[in-house]
Amino acid sequence: MGKRFILPGFGLTLGYTLVYLTLIVLVPLSALFLKTESGGWQHFWNTITSPQVVASYKVSFGISLIAALINGVFGVIAAWVLVRYRFPGRRLLDAIVDLPFALPTAVAGIALTTLYAPNDWIGHLFAYNQPLGSFISPQTPFGAWLATQGWAKDFLGREGLRIAFSQLGIFIALTFIGMPFVVRTVQPVIQDLHLDVEEAAACLGATRLQAFTRVILPGLLPAIFTGVTLAYGRAVGEYGSVIFIAGNLPFKTQITPVLIVSKLEDYDYSGAAGLGFVMLLASFVILLLSNGFQAWDNRRRGVA
Repeated sequence: MGKRFILPGFGLTLGYTLVYLTLIVLVPLSALFLKTESGGWQHFWNTITSPQVVASYKVSFGISLIAALINGVFGVIAAWVLVRYRFPGRRLLDAIVDLPFALPTAVAGIALTTLYAPNDWIGHLFAYNQPLGSFISPQTPFGAWLATQGWAKDFLGREGLRIAFSQLGIFIALTFIGMPFVVRTVQPVIQDLHLDVEEAAACLGATRLQAFTRVILPGLLPAIFTGVTLAYGRAVGEYGSVIFIAGNLPFKTQITPVLIVSKLEDYDYSGAAGLGFVMLLASFVILLLSNGFQAWDNRRRGVA
C-alpha cells in the first residue's frame, strides 16, 4: 500500500505549486540572466565594476549594514519593552511597529524628507544657531575637529547638520524600513523565555547584567541574527523611501537601485540587468545567511 497523506491530492497540489513558483520566480530570474548575457560579458563586467557603480555598492551595502546593526540593538530593546512591560498605549505602540510594512515606501520617503529637510520640522533644529546644532558648530572644538574629518563632510553644511540629501538621511530611511524585521523576529522568542530561569539566576546570586548576558542573550542571539539579516536584505534593495531623501549625488548618495533605474531610462537594458543580477546574488547570500540562523535556532530549541 502506498504512503497516504493527511491532505488528499498531494501530487496535484505539488504540481500547482511547482508551476506557480516557476512562473512567478524562476522565469523572471531566468529572463534577468539571459538579458544580462545579451550585452556580452565584457559589457557586463565593465558595467558592474565602473567607479560610479562601485561607489553605489559602498553606499547601498555599507549604510544598509550600519542601519541593520543599529536596528539589532534598538529593535531588541523595543521588543523587550513590548513583551515584558504593561503600560498605557502599549497596543498602539505595538501596532505602530508594523507601520513601515504597511506604509508605501514613496510615502515614507516623502514624510522623512519633510521632517529632516534643512528648513523643516526636525532638520532646522540642527542648524548651528539652534541648541542641538550648536554642539557641532565650527566655533566649538568638537565642531572644528569634526570639520576636518572626511567622513563628516557629507553631513556638515554651511548652516548646520545636513540630514536630508546626505548619507545620514539614507541611514535614517533604511533604519525606518528595517526596524519591524528585528522587532517581529525577536518578539516571539522573548515571549517564550521562562521567567523562572531568570529568577533562578537571581537566586544564585547573578546580577542583572550577568543574568542577561549568560541566561537571556544566548537564547535571543539566533533570533537577533535572523532579524538583523532580514533587515539588511530589505535595506539593500530599498528604493522608494531612499530616492527622495538621498539627493542621488553620484559617488556620494547614489544607491545601486537608482543606478538600475537610470540605466533603464538610458535604454541600457543589459547594463540594468547586470546590476540587477549582482543585487540578486547579494539577496541570495543574505537569504542563505537568514535561513542558516533560523536553522541554528531550530536546532537549539530542538525543533525539527
